[in-house]
Amino acid sequence: MSTANEKQRTPGGVRWLDKLLPLLGITLVTGGFILLTWFAYLWLTPQAAPYRYQLIEEGKSNKFPELELDSWPELTISKYEIQTAELDQPVAQAYFGQRDNGPPVLLNWQNHTGEPLIALERKPSELSALATAISKHTPPDALILAWWDTSRQIHLLTERNTLFNGHLNEPLLIPARWQHSSEAIRAYEDHIAHASPSTEERAQFQRFTEALLHAPEAGIAQLRELTGPHQQAYLVIHVTDLYKLGLMHSDKFGVAYKNFAMTGNIHGLITHMKVEMKEHNYSTYTLQSLSDQDIRAFFLTDEQSADTLLARMLPFTDKTPPPDLQAAQLVYQQGGYWVYKLP
Repeated sequence: MSTANEKQRTPGGVRWLDKLLPLLGITLVTGGFILLTWFAYLWLTPQAAPYRYQLIEEGKSNKFPELELDSWPELTISKYEIQTAELDQPVAQAYFGQRDNGPPVLLNWQNHTGEPLIALERKPSELSALATAISKHTPPDALILAWWDTSRQIHLLTERNTLFNGHLNEPLLIPARWQHSSEAIRAYEDHIAHASPSTEERAQFQRFTEALLHAPEAGIAQLRELTGPHQQAYLVIHVTDLYKLGLMHSDKFGVAYKNFAMTGNIHGLITHMKVEMKEHNYSTYTLQSLSDQDIRAFFLTDEQSADTLLARMLPFTDKTPPPDLQAAQLVYQQGGYWVYKLP
C-alpha cells in the first residue's frame, strides 16, 4: 500500500536517478581514461637528467689559455658549468672543442665533487703535447687506437684516422644516487655530443676493451684483428683507462683509486700508499699527477689484473716496466699518456 505522497514523489525521483547514473558512469570512465593517459605519459616520457650543461663562455682557443691550445687557433671552444637542482654551485666544468661544423668534443673536465662524474680529470698540457707528438711523428695514414674519448680528442687535434669516432659513453661514470637516471643521462650526453655511434662501432669497442684484458701477446693479436695486418697502427692509453676498464669488466679487472694531497713529503706519501695497500690487500699501484697539489693512485686488486695488457703497459710498483714489454714498442710517453706502435 502506498500513500498519496509516495505516488507524487516517485516519477520525479525516477527521472533524477535516470540522469544521475549515466552521468556517474561517464565521469568514472572519463576519470579512468585521464589516469591511464597520465600513467602512459609518465611511462613513455624520458626522464630528465639530474644535471644540465650551462654555457658560460665561448670563443677561439686563445681565449682559454688554461687549455694550452695555442697551436690550434682555428678551434672554437665552449666552456660550460654543470649545474644540479640540489646545489647552488656547479658540480663540474667542461670545455668542448669544435672544428668548423664538426661535433663538439670534450677536451677538459674539472670535477668539483668527491666521486666519479661523467669523466676523469687529466692535465690539459699532456693532451696538447700528445697531439703535437702524434702530428709530428706518425704518418698521415696511420690508424690510432685509444679509448673512445681519447680517440675523439686525438682526431679533433691531429685529424689522424681513429678507430673510434662516436660518443660511445662507456662506461657511464655517475654517482650511485643517479643510477636510476642512467638512461636519461646517456640520452642527454648523446644530445650534447651530437654524435651517435653505430652498432658496429659499439661491437668494435667491446672487442677493444676485451683485448686490453688479455695477456700482452694475445691482446696485441686481438687489436691487430681490429686494424688489419698491414695497417700502420698506434695504441694510445691513459692511466685513467684503468678505472674505466674496471667498471666495464668488473669480474675480470679489479681496480680502485684514491686522491692524495701533495705535501712535499714523498716518504709520507709512499707510507700512505703502503697503508692503503695493506688495508685492502691490493696487489700494486701506479700514480697520476692531477696538479701541483694533488695526485691520484690507482690500485689493482689482484695479480690477474696486473698481468693484463693494459696493466703491463703502465708503470706499476714491483712490476716489469713498460719499456721492457716485448709485445709492442713504446714510442712516446707524456704524463698519463703512453703510446705504443703495434708490430
